[in-house]
Amino acid sequence: MKVIIVGGGIGGLATAVAFHQRGLEVEVLERAAAFTEVGAGLTIQPNGLRALDALGLGDHLRAGGPADPPAGIRNRRGRWLVRNDVDELKRRFGPWATVYRAALVDLLRAAVPPEALRPGVDVRQVHPDGTVHHSDGVSTADLVVGADGVHSVTRRSLWPALPGPRYVGYTTWRLVAPPQPVEGSVETWGKGERFGHVPMPDGRVYCYLMANAPAGSRIGLDELRERYARWHRPVPALLRSTPPEAVLQHDTYELPALPSYVSGNVAVLGDAAHAMTPNLGQGACQALEDAVTLAHAVSTLGVRPGLAAYDRARRPRTQLIARRSRQAGAAAHWTSTPVTALRDTVLPLLPGALFSRSLTPAYTWTP
Repeated sequence: MKVIIVGGGIGGLATAVAFHQRGLEVEVLERAAAFTEVGAGLTIQPNGLRALDALGLGDHLRAGGPADPPAGIRNRRGRWLVRNDVDELKRRFGPWATVYRAALVDLLRAAVPPEALRPGVDVRQVHPDGTVHHSDGVSTADLVVGADGVHSVTRRSLWPALPGPRYVGYTTWRLVAPPQPVEGSVETWGKGERFGHVPMPDGRVYCYLMANAPAGSRIGLDELRERYARWHRPVPALLRSTPPEAVLQHDTYELPALPSYVSGNVAVLGDAAHAMTPNLGQGACQALEDAVTLAHAVSTLGVRPGLAAYDRARRPRTQLIARRSRQAGAAAHWTSTPVTALRDTVLPLLPGALFSRSLTPAYTWTP
């Protein structure tokens, strides 16, 4: 059996690893000239680590540097709005890990035969029968997997009449600041904007910023430094220490719920199937779950029954997590002064276990 995978990011390469380990022939078509990843840091949560364990790769991340769960949420003056019991989260759900996105891609790529990787191939059309039209010609396979991101050609080919990704109203910056002490993984909420920092194993600090803005807005580091200059420490210092070339900006999109993740002999996964807001940090973890689930179902049941089983297992779960992710970040982007003041008053009064209960469905997944 041959599997063609469209897209060579985290989800696509994890899919290739999963099928290759089951003895299937794989071919990965990647539009970019090389299999790499631009971006900053990435937190792999317990469910994502279990998916990597199923691929035999989880211990590589644990060895690189375990991470603590999110410590909580502050307001811009530094007052805690939500304070998590970090030790209890680790006890209940297992370890977290942090990794550079490029390092995770390298780890997955090394587990795929080099001859299966085809960079510089631009896929233009995918048909339900497993035919793929691309810049090098035409390829066919028993199964095609679209792992080609939020603007997926595979998804548009199969469901051209369905609505595409929608802009959620805020743009996102990601950067890695030089080594400096920070108090764990913390997110800070303002009015229509927020800032998060996550310590990395080598001492550097992965930071992300989100702010309400029209789609296509481009805001540079100098303006960010000014906007966040009066936030609590270490926010201003992290921005001051970061060079402009280390900052990446992307508008934030999510995908309306698809009626199916499969059509004929083709499946979509990761952002191509369920692109979600980054509020829960589950995007990469859900793609890893998809890859493991799909390979197991198809290799066990065959293509068509396996695809049906994959859709039944993954669509309800990922669409639930996408909804919860949207809800989790909504309050950070309120802009009314009275409403945000009420938010900052009420959140500290909520039960401390509310956060862990809301994320139990995400964290407790097992292959």
